[in-house]
Amino acid sequence: MLISRRHFLAAASATLLAGCTTRYTQPIPTPGMPYEPYQPSGPRIPEEYLRMYGPMPQERFPLPAVDLSKVNPIYYRQVVDYPSAEPTGTIIVDTPNRFLYLTMEGGRAMRYGVGIGRAGFAWGGTARIAYKREWPRWTPPAEMIARQPELEEYRNGMEPGLTNPLGARALYIFEGNRDTLYRIHGTAEFWTIGTAVSSGCVRLINQDIIDLYNRVPNGTRVVVIQGNAV
Repeated sequence: MLISRRHFLAAASATLLAGCTTRYTQPIPTPGMPYEPYQPSGPRIPEEYLRMYGPMPQERFPLPAVDLSKVNPIYYRQVVDYPSAEPTGTIIVDTPNRFLYLTMEGGRAMRYGVGIGRAGFAWGGTARIAYKREWPRWTPPAEMIARQPELEEYRNGMEPGLTNPLGARALYIFEGNRDTLYRIHGTAEFWTIGTAVSSGCVRLINQDIIDLYNRVPNGTRVVVIQGNAV
């Protein structure tokens, strides 16, 4: 069930205090170095997923393969049955169940696993993608810098790259002509998919946000639903 416009606007205001980030704490591969294909040590992962989440050396900042042993298989990108009253090409974010759907014809949808904002920064409503950016800059709000002085160096923006909190792509969500301050974006912290960790925004594995970015144009309708997980 969608919450009211008033709650949607209030939640958007909260992002001024929250921003769209958690700190990246794992080692980052050196750009330009060759990446070894991921070899799972546990149960065999189908080749289609190893290819889907494999390295992307052609990117401006080459992406390493995802360690899929650290991602619940339910959150791997896949086409699923998803009857919806929304028109084809709508993004639907299922906040409680940690999924993002892109509706398709015939009652189907492309489903992606996502990470969702911590309690207190949850949001819901309808909006649109005003514009998209490849390897975007990230600018922390002044309120965040006041709480975390170590972010002062990024007051005028953090350069894009593997450590940038917005990842490889970002979709900017507007309601009318007003920036809601929410983003659907990538993350190198693939182990956080399926959890509530980011500060108000919707994060996807970098390989997934690139796939979604290539599928949706500016103006795409976005629906964010809230409720109890099933």
